[in-house]
Amino acid sequence: MRLLQYATFLVSALLVAPVIAAPEATVETDKKGLEKRKIEKRGGPRKGDNKYFHEPGSDDILGHYDTRYFKEAVSYDERTDTLTHMIRAYLTWFREQGLETWIAHGTLLGWWWNGKMLPWDWDVDTQVSGATLDYMGKHHNRTIHHYVSEDKTVRRDYLLDVNRWAWQRERGDGQNIIDARWIDMRNGLYIDITGLSETQPDIHPGIWSCKNFHRYKTTELYPMRESIYEGVPALIPYAYDKILTDEYKDKALVVTEFQGHTWNPDLKEWVKNPETTNEKKEKKIKRSILSW
Repeated sequence: MRLLQYATFLVSALLVAPVIAAPEATVETDKKGLEKRKIEKRGGPRKGDNKYFHEPGSDDILGHYDTRYFKEAVSYDERTDTLTHMIRAYLTWFREQGLETWIAHGTLLGWWWNGKMLPWDWDVDTQVSGATLDYMGKHHNRTIHHYVSEDKTVRRDYLLDVNRWAWQRERGDGQNIIDARWIDMRNGLYIDITGLSETQPDIHPGIWSCKNFHRYKTTELYPMRESIYEGVPALIPYAYDKILTDEYKDKALVVTEFQGHTWNPDLKEWVKNPETTNEKKEKKIKRSILSW
């Protein structure tokens, strides 16, 4: 019964996707360099819809693709490959440009365990300061970046897209809490980029927040630590342990079985558990639905 309900939900999501995926847009740039879009969707604009980034669905699978580049859900191995090269390209490019960015949320938790992504994660999370976000909007919005892996075997293109509402540093209507994305143009998987700003410097000086109610003290963020993530240099918030336990509690640093994976201390890797017969059947059903 649960699988039938899940199938019905996914089919509904896919039926809605073409409406979102095929806008006709005119693009202009405002004084801050942030893109303004006038979008006409099939069937007319949705009243009150100010959301900039759109996904083909809202579940754990379809909710992690950018609609514009989504074709079909990728496999476990392809997702891992996509996210690994994507974060390497992102961190390398930001460092080359002299733009400060650091890893956050589940991505930071993956770094804590072994300097890599958590293999069950569907996206990557990074943060920048409000000043860096403003600079990105003025100078790098809607730019495409070409990536070649160190061994020259992988070539990818990524779009850096800054939300037209990035200038708004309060939550607003909640539809634009993601300020920018670094998107793999082959399949739509992305890195979420959120800006941190002192939104109430007079009342709460030294408190930095994003639009999704995450708050940090200046002394928790700075001075940033130099480290390595997925094989490339990366910045880590100074009080990373406090940040992680505040967000995920202590158990996130000790639990060794999660989301179908087990921590192997000898390999220092999260190893995927063998699938049960029911899990294989469920995955087969999901694949067939997503290919409709």
